[in-house]
Amino acid sequence: MAPYDGLHSCSFVSRRLNQLSGHNPLWRSLCSRYWLLTDADRGAGAPSWRALFRQYYLEWGRYLRHYAVLKTSWETLKTFLSQRCPRMIASLKDGAKEEELDSIETQIGFKLPEDYRCSYRLHNGQKLVVPGLMGSMALSNHYRSEDLLDVETAAGGFQQRKGMRQCLPLTFCFHTGLSQYLALEATEGRNLSDIFYHCPDQLAQDPSAIDMFITGTSFSDWFTTYVNNVVTGEYPIIRDQIFRYVREQQCVATTGDLSVTVSTAFLPELSSVHPPHFFFTYRIRIEMSSSASPDAACQLDSRYWKITKGNGEEEEVRGPGVVGEYPVMMPGKVHEYASCTTFSTTSEHMEGHYTFHRLANKEEVFNVLIPRFHMVCPPFRKSVVRSQGSTNDRSWLNDDDSDGDHGDFRGINLGDGAQCPRHV
Repeated sequence: MAPYDGLHSCSFVSRRLNQLSGHNPLWRSLCSRYWLLTDADRGAGAPSWRALFRQYYLEWGRYLRHYAVLKTSWETLKTFLSQRCPRMIASLKDGAKEEELDSIETQIGFKLPEDYRCSYRLHNGQKLVVPGLMGSMALSNHYRSEDLLDVETAAGGFQQRKGMRQCLPLTFCFHTGLSQYLALEATEGRNLSDIFYHCPDQLAQDPSAIDMFITGTSFSDWFTTYVNNVVTGEYPIIRDQIFRYVREQQCVATTGDLSVTVSTAFLPELSSVHPPHFFFTYRIRIEMSSSASPDAACQLDSRYWKITKGNGEEEEVRGPGVVGEYPVMMPGKVHEYASCTTFSTTSEHMEGHYTFHRLANKEEVFNVLIPRFHMVCPPFRKSVVRSQGSTNDRSWLNDDDSDGDHGDFRGINLGDGAQCPRHV
């Protein structure tokens, strides 16, 4: 029983319970816990805390389990982005009304999850603009920026075709057509409220053979995790856009005055489960300490990589420069670039070193460590068609069948030190 219902019912049992149920400090704590209200929100001459709780309960009571979490996430995100990404804040739409959400449910013939409804009562997605609120990614000839769809647009993209039945799009990218979907029913290998990128089985003749990269198990889980990654700086902001790179906590190596940091990102739109082909981009930051001596100035000559796949196979790669460049490092200088790799196993890690020479003495050559960084494919589910042994299905490729495409890329500046890679 909800707090308001229970306490309100108690008030009719006896005079003493009636007095207790009206205890103002109790209602104040409930207002703070469930509706995040403070003394400033109540203001002078406002109704009692009990009346204020009832006021909010009448409007938001069905979302009692979700309101505080989602309201906090929205407010935290807006505060964080207000100075960094003002265009995104301006693109947010006001919350939808209850009757609008009820109408959408009637239109599609399915109930919307309560946490989804609660979030859309707070903000009805965003206007369809770029950059998208749900993050971006850029390569030289490939760009993705995902908008958080308003509920009306989402309903227009509701899927009932075989392989994607009862799935509501949450995000959309104008450039790639990529969407993340929310499952409104447990069917075709999905759990209720799963959030995923769909991935057609490229070797199947049946178009309903859809694999899924799972990005969340509920709307609340999906949204709050994303917000946390943004506000903690896990995802860097580059020129008014959120880039969905992730850095392991210990993924930094320091050699003398130079430090190297690596972050990675999985690109589902360039990946497939069948055949197994997983595409990652990685972003490397090389920095020389501002306290270094001017005599420490140096230039990068070459790179060395040791690549270990999930099946234990190792590969070594050597080459001149990075993305066709030979950066000069001086005290306080930062150089960043991006590159990428594809592989056929579900995980891989890379490590290595750069070779530099001192500008003051070209004979002085030394190596700078690159920390080990891991690339792990997100959870995925195989298509029901293939899992059930469709006659149209072909066998999996072996993990040994990697195309070995571990390449450096020639960079195009994205601004603020970021690099957009181009395959050489």
